[in-house]
Amino acid sequence: MVVTAQRSAKPSFFTPEAIQVLKSKTIQSRQLRSSPEALSALPGLFVQKTNHGGGSPFLRGLTGNQTLLLIDGIRLNNATFRYGPNQYFNTLDLFSLEKIEALRGGGSVQYGSDALGGTVQAFSRSLELSEKADLGGGVYLRGATQGMEQTARAELQHRTRRTAFGAGITWRSFGDLVGGDTTGRQNPSGYREFDIDLKGKIALSKTTTLSLAHQNVRQNEVPVFHKVQLENFAINQFEPQRRVLSYARLEQSLNRGIWKSMSVTTSLHKTEEGRESRKNGSSILRIENDQVRSLGANAQITNVFGKKWSSNSGVEVYHDLVNSTRIDLNQNTGEVTSKRGLYPDNATMLSLAAYTLHEFDLKHWNFTAGVRWNTFAIQVEDETIGAAKLSPSALVGNAAVLYKLNRQSNVFVSTNSGFRTPNIDDLGTLGIVDFRFETPNYDLKPERSINFQLGYKLKTNRLQGEFYLYRNELRNLITRIKQDTQTMQGYPLYQKENAEKAYVQGLETAWTFDFAPNWSAEGTITYTYGQNLTAKEPMRRIPPVFGRLALEFKPAAWSFGAEVFAAGKQDRLAKGDTEDNRIPKGGTPGWRVLNLHAGYQWRFLQVQLTALNLFDVDYRTHGSGVNGYGRSVFATLGLRF
Repeated sequence: MVVTAQRSAKPSFFTPEAIQVLKSKTIQSRQLRSSPEALSALPGLFVQKTNHGGGSPFLRGLTGNQTLLLIDGIRLNNATFRYGPNQYFNTLDLFSLEKIEALRGGGSVQYGSDALGGTVQAFSRSLELSEKADLGGGVYLRGATQGMEQTARAELQHRTRRTAFGAGITWRSFGDLVGGDTTGRQNPSGYREFDIDLKGKIALSKTTTLSLAHQNVRQNEVPVFHKVQLENFAINQFEPQRRVLSYARLEQSLNRGIWKSMSVTTSLHKTEEGRESRKNGSSILRIENDQVRSLGANAQITNVFGKKWSSNSGVEVYHDLVNSTRIDLNQNTGEVTSKRGLYPDNATMLSLAAYTLHEFDLKHWNFTAGVRWNTFAIQVEDETIGAAKLSPSALVGNAAVLYKLNRQSNVFVSTNSGFRTPNIDDLGTLGIVDFRFETPNYDLKPERSINFQLGYKLKTNRLQGEFYLYRNELRNLITRIKQDTQTMQGYPLYQKENAEKAYVQGLETAWTFDFAPNWSAEGTITYTYGQNLTAKEPMRRIPPVFGRLALEFKPAAWSFGAEVFAAGKQDRLAKGDTEDNRIPKGGTPGWRVLNLHAGYQWRFLQVQLTALNLFDVDYRTHGSGVNGYGRSVFATLGLRF
């Protein structure tokens, strides 16, 4: 069952979209380290790691603020989400999640701005009521060779007929990432993390429940390795990286005529990104801090107009407040100088939206269609560059037709229009970003996309598979434009403009074959081709051909698995790629790595062993700032009661 495509639970097989689910069982059995790294287990998703404490998913060639990230239906994207790869999905504690859904090529109608390439939604552990009082919990310990990981996780759950409660605490210490063959220890790349998650559910009546949740993730001293390695920094790190979310959700079953159910969600989401940097030979420590407070509310109602027609409709509001500061500390004299932060301080961004999604399910046909209207009010007041008020808006829609060939297969066509409104990062950035100095531009318009897709799905007792062909037309793309030969603080000067038109097209396929009792094989492959029509060159950061082959054997309480991850060489580069010091000269080489998994589960005991990169291959996912894991072993011990 998937939720993201229609904002309501539906079997993925009958969903006319390219959507995949990563379940907690897979996360546990493969000992996936972080939320971004876990996404690499899903077909069609490519994960770039600027640093070990980050990880940015690519959906159909797009990433950063051109993909939408959600947690329990609440936007993780906010007013300062950056263009290009970022680290924000790493602020989701993987141990607290029940599953992750990835919708490729859609999401703007369902959830709003930013879903040009698609939508990734994480779901925290669900809570169920119980007629009989029940108390349970667990403790998990994980370690890795060469000191790369030490993790401890404790959980507690309590259920009654009227209430359910769950709590978890995660402590993690990551040592420097050790690469393969000739790479060795990549210092500095390790960091520390401490997470708390709380969730409760109360039955107010037979038809009404109230859910309350709180998540607090804090990561400290998270280095940006390539900055230290390649750009003459003595220190360059996120300190701290923090995310705090609290929300309340009221759900009620109506079952009165056409009115089936309703829900109301209110949320308070806070993010904090601190940055500390100092060049070699300099006594000036730059300390930056950006905080975003996001208030959100959504009211949704589900209607059933008969056996064949149902809908979800709602209104949504988000209000972001940005606080941004910077001080320069002279570590020799102790002198402190206050300067303008990366963003205009006290800038605000308001989003108002209304949407409706409809499904018509006939004997051989399934039709879905939806529309969203979204308007924004963005206000910036800045002493350095002046004040500005913008009110962009967008009207987007989607439609799909699925034909049921038989009970085991179907074929569909779909189209999704998407948009991304300029945010505070686009409009107000002033300072050093990556390898450039950026100045603001208040005259920006929303980016637009239209995604066309043809899909086929097969599901038999032994063979399951899917195949997709797509093309995504992009226009009004906001891109950084170099300002001739001008420089600022030794960096080339750039400014964002709606300057480009492009397209991304490709194919994705994934298959699973249960060829014998307890035996299964999996295979995926993804091909992406992106072209910048304006610059007449490839689009930036397009992933190479990549895929996965896996074999699993699960006798009784045991499980064994082997998998090969592979990516081709990517030497089809844009000018911006050739200027990116994270990409080797001539492009990123292709690679293949072999991983092995073994596990045993007996009553309350769970043991998992994973051997990564068995042949100690030196490799890097395209565009990353660190190399991948060398030969290493990860071990997890779990005790449940």
